[in-house]
Amino acid sequence: MQWEQLLSLRKQGDKNKRLRIEENETRLGFEVDYDRVIFSSAFRSLQDKTQVIPLSKTSFVHTRLTHSLEVSVVGRSLGRIVGKELLKKHPQLQTSHGYQFNDFGAIVAAAALAHDIGNPPFGHSGEKAIGDYFLNGNGKRFKNQLTEKGYQDLVDFEGNANGFKILTESKDGVQGGLRLTYATLGAFMKYPKQSLPKKPTTHVADKKFGVFQSETEFFGEVVSELGLLNRNSDGFARHPLTFLVEAADDICYTIIDFEDGINLGLIEEEIALEYLINLVRNSLKKEVYSGLKTSQNRLAYLRSLAINTLIAEAASIFIENEEEILKGTFSESLLDRSQYQAQISDIIKISVEKVYQSTEVMEKEIAGYTILSTLLDAFTTAYENHNNENARQYDKLLLRMFEYDLSKNQSVYEYLMECCSYISRLTDGNALQIFQKIKGNL
Repeated sequence: MQWEQLLSLRKQGDKNKRLRIEENETRLGFEVDYDRVIFSSAFRSLQDKTQVIPLSKTSFVHTRLTHSLEVSVVGRSLGRIVGKELLKKHPQLQTSHGYQFNDFGAIVAAAALAHDIGNPPFGHSGEKAIGDYFLNGNGKRFKNQLTEKGYQDLVDFEGNANGFKILTESKDGVQGGLRLTYATLGAFMKYPKQSLPKKPTTHVADKKFGVFQSETEFFGEVVSELGLLNRNSDGFARHPLTFLVEAADDICYTIIDFEDGINLGLIEEEIALEYLINLVRNSLKKEVYSGLKTSQNRLAYLRSLAINTLIAEAASIFIENEEEILKGTFSESLLDRSQYQAQISDIIKISVEKVYQSTEVMEKEIAGYTILSTLLDAFTTAYENHNNENARQYDKLLLRMFEYDLSKNQSVYEYLMECCSYISRLTDGNALQIFQKIKGNL
Protein backbone atom coordinates (compact mmCIF):
# COMPACT_ATOMS: atom_id res chain seq x y z
CA MET A 1 0.00 0.00 0.00
CA GLN A 2 1.13 3.55 -0.75
CA TRP A 3 0.69 6.52 1.56
CA GLU A 4 -0.15 8.77 -1.41
CA GLN A 5 -3.29 6.66 -1.98
CA LEU A 6 -4.02 5.97 1.67
CA LEU A 7 -4.24 9.70 2.44
CA SER A 8 -6.98 10.28 -0.15
CA LEU A 9 -9.07 13.42 0.30
CA ARG A 10 -11.74 12.13 -2.06
CA LYS A 11 -15.36 12.12 -0.87
CA GLN A 12 -18.39 10.24 -2.11
CA GLY A 13 -19.72 11.82 -5.31
CA ASP A 14 -16.52 13.70 -6.17
CA LYS A 15 -15.91 14.09 -9.91
CA ASN A 16 -12.47 15.66 -9.64
CA LYS A 17 -9.43 14.59 -7.65
CA ARG A 18 -8.76 16.49 -4.42
CA LEU A 19 -5.09 17.36 -3.96
CA ARG A 20 -3.62 18.08 -0.53
CA ILE A 21 -1.44 20.85 -1.91
CA GLU A 22 -4.56 22.71 -3.05
CA GLU A 23 -6.44 22.37 0.25
CA ASN A 24 -7.54 25.41 2.24
CA GLU A 25 -5.37 25.26 5.38
CA THR A 26 -8.09 26.90 7.47
CA ARG A 27 -10.66 24.28 6.43
CA LEU A 28 -8.71 21.13 5.73
CA GLY A 29 -10.76 18.16 4.50
CA PHE A 30 -9.62 15.82 7.26
CA GLU A 31 -10.59 18.39 9.89
CA VAL A 32 -13.98 18.85 8.23
CA ASP A 33 -14.48 15.11 8.79
CA TYR A 34 -14.14 15.65 12.53
CA ASP A 35 -16.63 18.53 12.46
CA ARG A 36 -19.19 16.53 10.50
CA VAL A 37 -19.02 13.62 12.91
CA ILE A 38 -19.30 15.76 16.02
CA PHE A 39 -22.32 17.69 14.69
CA SER A 40 -24.18 14.55 13.57
CA SER A 41 -27.26 13.35 15.43
CA ALA A 42 -25.83 9.81 15.55
CA PHE A 43 -22.81 11.09 17.46
CA ARG A 44 -24.89 13.19 19.85
CA SER A 45 -26.95 10.13 20.76
CA LEU A 46 -23.81 8.56 22.26
CA GLN A 47 -24.27 10.80 25.31
CA ASP A 48 -26.99 8.38 26.48
CA LYS A 49 -25.44 5.09 25.36
CA THR A 50 -23.67 2.59 27.53
CA GLN A 51 -19.91 2.40 27.80
CA VAL A 52 -19.78 0.09 30.81
CA ILE A 53 -22.84 0.55 33.04
CA PRO A 54 -26.20 0.72 31.19
CA LEU A 55 -28.59 3.47 32.35
CA SER A 56 -26.14 4.58 35.03
CA LYS A 57 -27.20 7.52 37.20
CA THR A 58 -23.74 8.56 38.32
CA SER A 59 -21.63 11.23 36.62
CA PHE A 60 -18.47 9.23 37.40
CA VAL A 61 -19.25 6.72 34.67
CA HIS A 62 -18.27 7.23 31.06
CA THR A 63 -20.87 7.14 28.31
CA ARG A 64 -20.06 6.27 24.71
CA LEU A 65 -19.82 10.03 24.08
CA THR A 66 -17.15 10.80 26.68
CA HIS A 67 -15.33 7.59 25.76
CA SER A 68 -15.33 8.55 22.06
CA LEU A 69 -14.03 12.05 22.79
CA GLU A 70 -11.20 10.62 24.89
CA VAL A 71 -10.33 8.02 22.24
CA SER A 72 -10.24 10.82 19.68
CA VAL A 73 -7.82 12.89 21.77
CA VAL A 74 -5.52 9.90 22.24
CA GLY A 75 -5.84 9.06 18.54
CA ARG A 76 -4.88 12.58 17.52
CA SER A 77 -1.71 12.39 19.60
CA LEU A 78 -0.85 8.99 18.13
CA GLY A 79 -1.44 10.25 14.60
CA ARG A 80 0.73 13.32 15.07
CA ILE A 81 3.62 11.39 16.61
CA VAL A 82 3.52 8.81 13.83
CA GLY A 83 2.97 11.49 11.17
CA LYS A 84 6.16 13.32 12.17
CA GLU A 85 8.20 10.15 11.77
CA LEU A 86 6.54 9.14 8.51
CA LEU A 87 7.29 12.50 6.90
CA LYS A 88 10.96 12.04 7.81
CA LYS A 89 10.88 8.59 6.24
CA HIS A 90 8.80 9.62 3.19
CA PRO A 91 9.70 13.30 2.63
CA GLN A 92 7.97 13.38 -0.77
CA LEU A 93 4.62 13.26 1.03
CA GLN A 94 5.34 16.76 2.28
CA THR A 95 7.57 18.20 -0.45
CA SER A 96 5.58 16.93 -3.46
CA HIS A 97 2.06 16.50 -2.10
CA GLY A 98 1.85 18.99 0.76
CA TYR A 99 0.90 16.63 3.58
CA GLN A 100 1.71 17.78 7.13
CA PHE A 101 2.17 15.69 10.26
CA ASN A 102 -1.06 17.12 11.67
CA ASP A 103 -2.96 15.50 8.78
CA PHE A 104 -2.27 12.08 10.23
CA GLY A 105 -3.54 13.27 13.60
CA ALA A 106 -6.69 14.73 12.03
CA ILE A 107 -7.53 11.51 10.17
CA VAL A 108 -7.04 9.31 13.24
CA ALA A 109 -8.93 11.77 15.47
CA ALA A 110 -11.96 11.83 13.14
CA ALA A 111 -12.04 8.06 12.69
CA ALA A 112 -11.60 7.53 16.43
CA LEU A 113 -14.37 10.01 17.19
CA ALA A 114 -16.73 7.91 15.03
CA HIS A 115 -15.49 4.48 16.10
CA ASP A 116 -18.54 3.67 18.27
CA ILE A 117 -21.16 5.56 16.26
CA GLY A 118 -22.83 2.35 15.07
CA ASN A 119 -23.21 0.73 18.49
CA PRO A 120 -26.83 0.01 19.48
CA PRO A 121 -28.27 0.76 22.93
CA PHE A 122 -26.93 -1.21 25.92
CA GLY A 123 -23.41 -1.68 24.60
CA HIS A 124 -22.16 -4.94 23.17
CA SER A 125 -25.08 -6.77 24.76
CA GLY A 126 -27.26 -4.70 22.39
CA GLU A 127 -25.47 -6.20 19.40
CA LYS A 128 -25.95 -9.67 20.84
CA ALA A 129 -29.64 -9.02 21.54
CA ILE A 130 -30.27 -8.02 17.91
CA GLY A 131 -28.36 -11.02 16.60
CA ASP A 132 -30.08 -13.41 19.00
CA TYR A 133 -33.52 -12.17 17.92
CA PHE A 134 -32.84 -13.22 14.32
CA LEU A 135 -30.95 -16.40 15.20
CA ASN A 136 -33.11 -17.84 17.98
CA GLY A 137 -36.08 -15.47 18.44
CA ASN A 138 -39.09 -14.55 16.32
CA GLY A 139 -36.80 -13.00 13.72
CA LYS A 140 -35.80 -16.49 12.63
CA ARG A 141 -38.98 -16.49 10.50
CA PHE A 142 -37.17 -14.31 7.96
CA LYS A 143 -34.31 -16.74 7.30
CA ASN A 144 -35.79 -18.31 4.19
CA GLN A 145 -36.62 -14.89 2.72
CA LEU A 146 -32.99 -13.71 2.81
CA THR A 147 -29.73 -14.55 1.10
CA GLU A 148 -27.16 -16.36 3.20
CA LYS A 149 -25.05 -13.19 3.55
CA GLY A 150 -28.10 -11.03 4.24
CA TYR A 151 -29.22 -13.31 7.07
CA GLN A 152 -25.67 -13.42 8.47
CA ASP A 153 -25.62 -9.59 8.62
CA LEU A 154 -28.58 -9.83 11.01
CA VAL A 155 -27.63 -12.80 13.19
CA ASP A 156 -24.13 -11.34 13.64
CA PHE A 157 -25.31 -7.72 13.84
CA GLU A 158 -22.12 -5.72 14.11
CA GLY A 159 -21.67 -2.17 15.40
CA ASN A 160 -18.64 -1.58 13.18
CA ALA A 161 -20.57 -2.42 10.01
CA ASN A 162 -23.50 -0.36 11.26
CA GLY A 163 -21.13 2.56 11.84
CA PHE A 164 -19.94 2.39 8.23
CA LYS A 165 -23.60 2.37 7.17
CA ILE A 166 -24.44 5.43 9.28
CA LEU A 167 -21.41 7.36 8.02
CA THR A 168 -22.01 6.62 4.33
CA GLU A 169 -25.65 5.87 3.56
CA SER A 170 -27.63 8.34 1.45
CA LYS A 171 -31.03 9.31 2.82
CA ASP A 172 -33.50 12.18 2.76
CA GLY A 173 -31.77 13.73 -0.24
CA VAL A 174 -28.37 13.70 1.48
CA GLN A 175 -25.98 11.84 -0.79
CA GLY A 176 -23.06 10.00 0.77
CA GLY A 177 -24.10 10.36 4.39
CA LEU A 178 -21.60 12.59 6.19
CA ARG A 179 -19.37 12.67 3.07
CA LEU A 180 -16.16 11.96 4.93
CA THR A 181 -12.83 11.64 3.14
CA TYR A 182 -11.96 8.14 2.03
CA ALA A 183 -8.83 8.31 4.20
CA THR A 184 -10.97 8.75 7.31
CA LEU A 185 -13.44 6.06 6.22
CA GLY A 186 -10.52 3.72 5.63
CA ALA A 187 -9.03 4.42 9.06
CA PHE A 188 -12.48 3.82 10.57
CA MET A 189 -12.80 0.28 9.12
CA LYS A 190 -11.29 -2.11 11.69
CA TYR A 191 -12.61 -5.17 9.87
CA PRO A 192 -12.65 -4.55 6.08
CA LYS A 193 -14.67 -7.63 5.17
CA GLN A 194 -18.23 -8.94 4.78
CA SER A 195 -20.09 -11.16 7.26
CA LEU A 196 -19.45 -14.24 5.12
CA PRO A 197 -17.51 -16.37 4.49
CA LYS A 198 -16.47 -16.97 8.10
CA LYS A 199 -12.87 -18.12 8.22
CA PRO A 200 -11.66 -17.97 11.82
CA THR A 201 -8.00 -16.97 12.02
CA THR A 202 -5.75 -15.29 14.56
CA HIS A 203 -5.49 -12.19 12.34
CA VAL A 204 -6.78 -9.10 14.14
CA ALA A 205 -8.86 -8.03 11.10
CA ASP A 206 -10.78 -11.33 11.15
CA LYS A 207 -12.29 -10.95 14.62
CA LYS A 208 -15.49 -9.38 13.27
CA PHE A 209 -16.78 -7.86 10.02
CA GLY A 210 -17.14 -4.27 8.92
CA VAL A 211 -19.63 -3.94 6.07
CA PHE A 212 -23.24 -5.02 5.54
CA GLN A 213 -24.50 -6.23 2.18
CA SER A 214 -26.31 -2.92 1.74
CA GLU A 215 -22.98 -1.02 1.62
CA THR A 216 -20.75 -3.44 -0.31
CA GLU A 217 -20.76 -1.41 -3.53
CA PHE A 218 -19.53 1.79 -1.92
CA PHE A 219 -17.18 -0.19 0.33
CA GLY A 220 -15.56 -1.53 -2.84
CA GLU A 221 -15.13 2.00 -4.13
CA VAL A 222 -13.39 3.13 -0.93
CA VAL A 223 -11.12 0.07 -0.91
CA SER A 224 -10.14 0.66 -4.55
CA GLU A 225 -9.44 4.37 -4.07
CA LEU A 226 -7.23 3.72 -1.04
CA GLY A 227 -5.44 0.77 -2.63
CA LEU A 228 -6.14 -1.59 0.27
CA LEU A 229 -4.63 -4.99 -0.46
CA ASN A 230 -6.84 -7.99 -1.08
CA ARG A 231 -5.74 -10.18 1.83
CA ASN A 232 -7.80 -13.24 0.93
CA SER A 233 -11.03 -14.18 -0.85
CA ASP A 234 -12.97 -12.67 2.03
CA GLY A 235 -11.41 -9.38 3.06
CA PHE A 236 -8.79 -6.69 2.69
CA ALA A 237 -5.79 -5.46 4.59
CA ARG A 238 -6.52 -2.69 7.06
CA HIS A 239 -5.75 0.92 6.34
CA PRO A 240 -2.52 1.43 8.35
CA LEU A 241 -4.00 4.25 10.42
CA THR A 242 -6.71 1.86 11.62
CA PHE A 243 -4.08 0.34 13.90
CA LEU A 244 -3.74 3.74 15.59
CA VAL A 245 -7.52 4.13 15.97
CA GLU A 246 -7.65 0.67 17.53
CA ALA A 247 -4.71 1.46 19.84
CA ALA A 248 -6.40 4.67 21.02
CA ASP A 249 -9.56 2.68 21.84
CA ASP A 250 -7.56 -0.06 23.56
CA ILE A 251 -5.66 2.48 25.67
CA CYS A 252 -8.82 4.28 26.76
CA TYR A 253 -10.99 1.33 27.61
CA THR A 254 -8.12 -0.41 29.42
CA ILE A 255 -7.38 2.58 31.66
CA ILE A 256 -10.69 4.47 31.77
CA ASP A 257 -13.03 1.49 32.30
CA PHE A 258 -10.68 0.45 35.10
CA GLU A 259 -11.00 3.94 36.57
CA ASP A 260 -14.80 3.77 36.32
CA GLY A 261 -14.70 0.52 38.28
CA ILE A 262 -12.68 2.23 41.00
CA ASN A 263 -15.01 5.26 41.17
CA LEU A 264 -18.04 2.97 41.40
CA GLY A 265 -16.45 1.01 44.26
CA LEU A 266 -16.35 -2.20 42.20
CA ILE A 267 -12.53 -2.33 42.30
CA GLU A 268 -10.66 -1.77 45.55
CA GLU A 269 -8.59 1.39 45.42
CA GLU A 270 -5.39 -0.01 46.90
CA ILE A 271 -5.37 -2.96 44.48
CA ALA A 272 -6.15 -0.68 41.54
CA LEU A 273 -3.36 1.74 42.32
CA GLU A 274 -0.92 -1.14 42.60
CA TYR A 275 -1.86 -2.42 39.12
CA LEU A 276 -1.45 1.04 37.60
CA ILE A 277 1.92 1.54 39.32
CA ASN A 278 3.10 -1.73 37.74
CA LEU A 279 2.27 -0.27 34.34
CA VAL A 280 4.04 3.09 34.81
CA ARG A 281 6.87 2.07 37.13
CA ASN A 282 9.55 3.23 34.65
CA SER A 283 8.15 6.76 34.40
CA LEU A 284 6.77 7.21 37.93
CA LYS A 285 8.27 10.13 39.84
CA LYS A 286 8.15 8.91 43.42
CA GLU A 287 8.55 12.34 44.97
CA VAL A 288 5.57 13.67 42.98
CA TYR A 289 3.41 10.63 43.70
CA SER A 290 4.19 10.58 47.44
CA GLY A 291 3.23 14.27 47.65
CA LEU A 292 -0.32 13.64 46.43
CA LYS A 293 -2.65 13.67 49.45
CA THR A 294 -5.88 12.18 48.08
CA SER A 295 -6.54 8.87 46.34
CA GLN A 296 -8.41 10.79 43.61
CA ASN A 297 -5.29 12.82 42.81
CA ARG A 298 -3.09 9.73 42.91
CA LEU A 299 -5.45 7.95 40.54
CA ALA A 300 -5.51 10.92 38.13
CA TYR A 301 -1.71 11.09 38.14
CA LEU A 302 -1.32 7.37 37.44
CA ARG A 303 -4.01 7.45 34.74
CA SER A 304 -2.25 10.30 32.95
CA LEU A 305 1.10 8.52 33.16
CA ALA A 306 -0.42 5.26 31.94
CA ILE A 307 -2.07 6.85 28.90
CA ASN A 308 1.10 8.76 27.96
CA THR A 309 3.19 5.60 28.40
CA LEU A 310 0.93 3.57 26.12
CA ILE A 311 0.69 6.34 23.50
CA ALA A 312 4.47 6.43 23.20
CA GLU A 313 4.59 2.64 23.13
CA ALA A 314 1.93 2.24 20.43
CA ALA A 315 3.49 4.92 18.21
CA SER A 316 6.91 3.29 18.53
CA ILE A 317 5.54 -0.14 17.60
CA PHE A 318 3.78 1.33 14.55
CA ILE A 319 6.93 3.01 13.25
CA GLU A 320 9.04 -0.11 13.84
CA ASN A 321 6.55 -2.22 11.88
CA GLU A 322 5.48 0.28 9.22
CA GLU A 323 6.82 -1.79 6.35
CA GLU A 324 4.97 -4.90 7.52
CA ILE A 325 1.80 -2.85 8.06
CA LEU A 326 1.97 -1.43 4.51
CA LYS A 327 2.39 -4.95 3.13
CA GLY A 328 -0.76 -6.02 4.98
CA THR A 329 1.08 -8.75 6.89
CA PHE A 330 0.97 -7.20 10.37
CA SER A 331 -1.63 -9.40 12.07
CA GLU A 332 -1.91 -8.15 15.67
CA SER A 333 -3.09 -5.04 17.43
CA LEU A 334 -0.22 -2.69 18.29
CA LEU A 335 -0.57 -3.26 22.03
CA ASP A 336 -0.34 -7.02 21.54
CA ARG A 337 3.32 -6.34 20.71
CA SER A 338 3.77 -4.10 23.74
CA GLN A 339 6.36 -4.67 26.44
CA TYR A 340 3.51 -3.83 28.84
CA GLN A 341 1.21 -6.53 27.48
CA ALA A 342 1.27 -8.51 30.75
CA GLN A 343 0.34 -5.44 32.83
CA ILE A 344 -2.44 -4.52 30.37
CA SER A 345 -3.83 -8.07 30.54
CA ASP A 346 -3.85 -7.94 34.35
CA ILE A 347 -5.83 -4.68 34.33
CA ILE A 348 -8.33 -5.98 31.76
CA LYS A 349 -8.78 -9.21 33.74
CA ILE A 350 -9.68 -7.23 36.87
CA SER A 351 -12.12 -5.04 34.85
CA VAL A 352 -13.83 -8.13 33.42
CA GLU A 353 -14.20 -9.80 36.81
CA LYS A 354 -15.13 -6.75 38.86
CA VAL A 355 -16.88 -4.45 36.38
CA TYR A 356 -18.12 -6.13 33.18
CA GLN A 357 -19.40 -9.15 35.11
CA SER A 358 -20.72 -7.20 38.08
CA THR A 359 -24.31 -7.75 39.21
CA GLU A 360 -25.30 -4.21 38.22
CA VAL A 361 -24.02 -4.63 34.66
CA MET A 362 -25.52 -8.10 34.19
CA GLU A 363 -28.95 -7.09 35.53
CA LYS A 364 -29.16 -4.13 33.18
CA GLU A 365 -27.91 -6.17 30.22
CA ILE A 366 -30.73 -8.65 30.89
CA ALA A 367 -33.21 -5.75 30.85
CA GLY A 368 -31.59 -4.53 27.61
CA TYR A 369 -32.15 -7.90 25.95
CA THR A 370 -35.85 -7.79 26.85
CA ILE A 371 -36.25 -4.18 25.72
CA LEU A 372 -34.54 -4.64 22.34
CA SER A 373 -36.26 -7.97 21.61
CA THR A 374 -39.64 -6.35 22.28
CA LEU A 375 -38.85 -3.38 20.00
CA LEU A 376 -37.55 -5.64 17.23
CA ASP A 377 -40.66 -7.82 17.41
CA ALA A 378 -42.99 -4.84 17.24
CA PHE A 379 -41.20 -3.02 14.43
CA THR A 380 -40.33 -6.01 12.24
CA THR A 381 -43.96 -7.13 12.43
CA ALA A 382 -45.12 -3.66 11.45
CA TYR A 383 -42.72 -3.60 8.49
CA GLU A 384 -43.70 -7.13 7.48
CA ASN A 385 -47.44 -6.42 7.59
CA HIS A 386 -46.99 -3.17 5.67
CA ASN A 387 -44.99 -4.89 2.94
CA ASN A 388 -47.61 -7.67 2.73
CA GLU A 389 -50.34 -5.00 2.50
CA ASN A 390 -52.15 -6.14 5.61
CA ALA A 391 -50.91 -3.55 8.09
CA ARG A 392 -53.05 -3.03 11.17
CA GLN A 393 -53.70 0.42 12.59
CA TYR A 394 -51.21 -0.46 15.35
CA ASP A 395 -48.55 -1.21 12.72
CA LYS A 396 -49.17 2.10 10.97
CA LEU A 397 -48.84 3.98 14.27
CA LEU A 398 -45.49 2.31 14.93
CA LEU A 399 -44.20 3.13 11.46
CA ARG A 400 -45.28 6.75 11.79
CA MET A 401 -43.45 6.97 15.10
CA PHE A 402 -40.16 7.24 13.25
CA GLU A 403 -41.56 8.85 10.10
CA TYR A 404 -41.20 5.79 7.87
CA ASP A 405 -42.09 6.53 4.25
CA LEU A 406 -45.12 4.28 3.68
CA SER A 407 -44.75 4.66 -0.10
CA LYS A 408 -41.43 2.78 -0.08
CA ASN A 409 -41.19 -0.53 -1.87
CA GLN A 410 -38.40 -2.44 -0.13
CA SER A 411 -37.07 -5.98 -0.09
CA VAL A 412 -37.27 -7.99 3.11
CA TYR A 413 -33.54 -7.43 3.70
CA GLU A 414 -33.89 -3.69 3.16
CA TYR A 415 -36.75 -3.20 5.58
CA LEU A 416 -35.17 -5.42 8.24
CA MET A 417 -31.90 -3.46 8.00
CA GLU A 418 -33.81 -0.20 8.20
CA CYS A 419 -35.60 -1.49 11.28
CA CYS A 420 -32.32 -2.52 12.92
CA SER A 421 -30.71 0.76 11.91
CA TYR A 422 -33.52 2.74 13.52
CA ILE A 423 -33.32 0.74 16.76
CA SER A 424 -29.52 0.91 16.81
CA ARG A 425 -29.63 4.71 16.73
CA LEU A 426 -31.83 4.91 19.82
CA THR A 427 -30.21 5.89 23.07
CA ASP A 428 -30.57 3.64 26.11
CA GLY A 429 -33.19 6.04 27.48
CA ASN A 430 -35.13 6.31 24.19
CA ALA A 431 -35.25 2.53 23.86
CA LEU A 432 -36.60 2.22 27.40
CA GLN A 433 -39.25 4.91 26.77
CA ILE A 434 -40.53 3.28 23.55
CA PHE A 435 -40.54 -0.11 25.27
CA GLN A 436 -42.71 1.30 28.05
CA LYS A 437 -45.12 2.85 25.52
CA ILE A 438 -45.41 -0.44 23.63
CA LYS A 439 -46.20 -2.10 26.94
CA GLY A 440 -48.93 0.51 27.55
CA ASN A 441 -47.12 2.40 30.29
CA LEU A 442 -47.65 6.11 29.59
